[in-house]
Amino acid sequence: MGIIEKMRLDGKKILVTGGARGIGKSVATAFAEAGADLAIVDLDIEEAKKTALELADTHNVEAIAIQTDVTKPEDVNEMIEKVLNQFGRLDVAFCNAGICINAPAEEMTFDQWKKVIDINLTGVFLTAQAAGKVMLKQGGGSIINTASMSAHIVNVPQPQASYNASKAGVIQLTKSLAVEWASRNVRVNSISPGYIGTELTLNSPSLQPLIQQWNSVAPLQRMGKPEELQSICVYLAGDTSSFTTGADFVIDGAFTAI
Repeated sequence: MGIIEKMRLDGKKILVTGGARGIGKSVATAFAEAGADLAIVDLDIEEAKKTALELADTHNVEAIAIQTDVTKPEDVNEMIEKVLNQFGRLDVAFCNAGICINAPAEEMTFDQWKKVIDINLTGVFLTAQAAGKVMLKQGGGSIINTASMSAHIVNVPQPQASYNASKAGVIQLTKSLAVEWASRNVRVNSISPGYIGTELTLNSPSLQPLIQQWNSVAPLQRMGKPEELQSICVYLAGDTSSFTTGADFVIDGAFTAI
């Protein structure tokens, strides 16, 4: 069997949080193209249903939609139960749900801070913890967490201390879980995207001046595309990455290199 065949995900059961749109949908599409069955997890259940139906129809896989608030342990546990009831096992968890609130640190409210940390960091922990428990019992699995290049640099000109801190926490959480679970065949890695031009980002009038400024200093002079994150996630989800754990993959067009 060649390397391309080995990278297929046929028979894998994968959950994707924040999977209804943007990066989550793009990566879920790649998982489906590789043959995996999917649980599209999102707070927006109607959009999640649309994405699940689209993937099932287009790629001839099984796909379900689950409404979940990743900041609530009871929601996350219920989501895992639904995945197991549907698929019988869980091979991969892509912990991707996240938000960003731009606010100067001296003006940021506690509620704003807490919302970002709750979704971006606590939500990743709760999802990874619940998925990890299943995978440890199964004897293996792969967890992929979405961090950000903002874990490595301080973005300018937008003030986003809470986002940067939350994503730095995701990387250290990833490493900690990877070390704890390595001997039991549960791998944990993270991706750190740079500025990615999702549909919502590109269509936001308020972001256009920022996008122009980011691109003016970016080595590639452009934002990344959601599909440019697909191959690394397929690799991390599959068996060819069996020696890869505790790693963070920066996909930013060399933005953090400058």
